Amino acid sequence: MEHPRLLEHLARDFSLLRAAVVAAEPTAPVPTCPKWSVADLTRHVAQVYLHKTECIRLNAFPEAWPEDIPSDPLTALDRYYERLTSAFAEHSPTDPAATWHEPDQTVGFWIRRMALETVTHRVDAELAAGGPVSPVASDLALDGVDEVLTLFLGYGSTRWDDDFGSLLEAPDPRTLSVSTGHHAWTVRATPAGVEVREAATGLDGEALVSGEAEPLLLWLWNRGRDGDVHLSGDQALLDQFHALRTAATQ
Repeated sequence: MEHPRLLEHLARDFSLLRAAVVAAEPTAPVPTCPKWSVADLTRHVAQVYLHKTECIRLNAFPEAWPEDIPSDPLTALDRYYERLTSAFAEHSPTDPAATWHEPDQTVGFWIRRMALETVTHRVDAELAAGGPVSPVASDLALDGVDEVLTLFLGYGSTRWDDDFGSLLEAPDPRTLSVSTGHHAWTVRATPAGVEVREAATGLDGEALVSGEAEPLLLWLWNRGRDGDVHLSGDQALLDQFHALRTAATQ
């Protein structure tokens, strides 16, 4: 997705997130984030925004916060969102920035990541507020599915294999497919990591996970229900994929 479009999504979903935070009680539990209150969620997003702003400013991971973070979570959220978007406006997406994805050390990586971080936590905030959950734009949801599979699962399983425990010690190497209709990926677990590739169709494996992009994205991030996506094929392979994607998105 083009970066201007990602910035549009970031602005929209931040506005929705903020509205949900204001509508909810600060102490209200967040159903999709066990042990977190709305205040905890708000503080977390604010700190994420500040951290990424510093990654851009320093072109390195910050060793400490540059300032005392406001005790009021909403104040912190507003302050650091403004700082983050100012950093995006002051830089080209191709400008250097420290990221956790070694092949992409650019500001553009954080534009994409923060748009997808924000929409996920916007859903969390709306669920906590008890109101309706706003739709996720289809193009953003599709990009988010790709990010979970290729970055968090594929890249993450090779970069941080300890996070996957024993899941990759002797995995089932058969292929599972993930499909959103016109877009598909194949997923194959190996001792060296999870291989994720784009595919022509979603019919290339012994098991299939399929659905529209929005419910599939939320399901991959453990924000949806099993009934929101279609699961078919070998159950052992589906169970392995569930364990792998849960490890990748913790």
